[in-house]
Amino acid sequence: MRHLPLLAALVSAAILFQPSSDACTNLIVGKKASVDGSVICTYNCDGFGFAASLGFSRPGRHEPGEMIAIRQGWGPDAKVNYIPQVEYTYGVVGLVNEKQVSIVETTWDGRKELRNPDGWLDYFTLMNLTLQRAASAREAIGIMHQLVQEYGYNATGESFAVCDKEEAWFMELIGKGPGRKGAVWVARRLPDDCITAYANASRIRQFPQAKKLNKKLGYSIVEGECMYSNDVISFAREMGYYNGADKDFSFREAYGPLDFGAIRYCEARVWSFFRHHYDKEVMDNYLPFLNGDLTEHDALPLWIKPAAPVSYRDIQEDMRDHYEGTALDMTADVSAGPWASPYRNQPVNYQAPDGTKMFRERPIGCQQSGMTMVCRMRSWLPDAVGGVCYFNLDDATMVAYVPVYCGINRIPEPFRRENNNIREFSTESAFWMCNFVANMVYPRWSALYPDLREAQVELEDFFEADDAEVVSRAASLTAGELSDFLSASVIANTDKMMARWDKLAKFLIVKHNDQIMLPSAGGELLPGRHTSPAYSPAFISAIKAETGNRYVRPE
Repeated sequence: MRHLPLLAALVSAAILFQPSSDACTNLIVGKKASVDGSVICTYNCDGFGFAASLGFSRPGRHEPGEMIAIRQGWGPDAKVNYIPQVEYTYGVVGLVNEKQVSIVETTWDGRKELRNPDGWLDYFTLMNLTLQRAASAREAIGIMHQLVQEYGYNATGESFAVCDKEEAWFMELIGKGPGRKGAVWVARRLPDDCITAYANASRIRQFPQAKKLNKKLGYSIVEGECMYSNDVISFAREMGYYNGADKDFSFREAYGPLDFGAIRYCEARVWSFFRHHYDKEVMDNYLPFLNGDLTEHDALPLWIKPAAPVSYRDIQEDMRDHYEGTALDMTADVSAGPWASPYRNQPVNYQAPDGTKMFRERPIGCQQSGMTMVCRMRSWLPDAVGGVCYFNLDDATMVAYVPVYCGINRIPEPFRRENNNIREFSTESAFWMCNFVANMVYPRWSALYPDLREAQVELEDFFEADDAEVVSRAASLTAGELSDFLSASVIANTDKMMARWDKLAKFLIVKHNDQIMLPSAGGELLPGRHTSPAYSPAFISAIKAETGNRYVRPE
């Protein structure tokens, strides 16, 4: 029996960090809802105190008897188990494989008694094993079922966006508790002309059901609409979570019921995304729901048909959302501080000096993101160039998304694990260069962010134009030539991003030294005197209200 080296497989990437269990976001776009017919899904992997990297696994054929090492749980002390390798594994870059299959996730915990600590697979290992084995989204869902049945699942409630170049599916899954392998789950196909989102709350309620359970597969299929584990309803009855008719069964109510936190901290992200692409007045009718009033609405729509087709650039902007322009706008009140910042450094839940329980908003764009990606699958192009993962390390608001094609054969040095150490700053690290700039901008948002935004748009405009050149050039290359060409392109673009961020960091400290602003244009300083950036109106009004006439200048 041959054992593969522990770190030779992409699945072992799961041990490199332990992201927060309740802070990720997925936006999902069907092919007829996008401007160009691409399927799109996104991932902010959020959690304080970890440095991520770009996952990479080469394709390969394997001999009978080969075993792959996986870790049971997180951290260096996790137990190592071995499972049989399959005959062929697809190459994976980020969370997109060489067949343009992508899987991303958010955690919602749900009924925590259903976590099986003896299960071998956590959600990240499950995703990566499946990406190495699946040629389509539907096949991926079946493989995920088989893997948890055989090896057990040790995480809590999870939502997965499972997409390929033709379809977008979303799947909710939770284990069965200590000593029980397998999981109960439902997967819905997103209508091609619709969009949806996930942000750490269960969202599937009732779902189409087959006339007869498929006992051979262990899961049932309503063709083109829905797939679900055969025992998803019967198990809920067994556990006392449900006692009604099958047709009325709600996955969310049984396994992940909402509370105020799930609504305001999670569903509000979905609401804001929908609001960007739908009638704003209609979406604002859900504001009482976001405040915990379920009188008129007890759920957001599972999906919506956008008012106009969306582009991948639109989706990149959606990943940077802080509720700007809405009733939840994080820049518009005194809590945004003097520089109207959408970021907060206190916990989501905190307490006032008088004991009042408080909370802060929790938008899609947040400083604790370890990595962010927008996965774009294009059916009309060869897989190697059609599948692209727009990627960077840190908060989506504070980075430029670099296009990484799924057909590359090596990854850029700034995205490699070895160059992104959470405890060692390095100018060769994408994580640290992005965080270096971001942490200058966070405290003085309104003054510094426009300079970052200028650099961000400059790079992303360049990358969009460059993609057209890459696609054009790819048509004339052999498979081997294409792989080298795509790798060189991704490396060059990553280097361009790193050089621009190095220039930006130096520019910011000079332009804004001692909290003033020197004149500039196009990322270059201009002659002239400095100015002092103004406090936000909300902050000035708060000072006046708090201090009375103390700072009122006499006439």
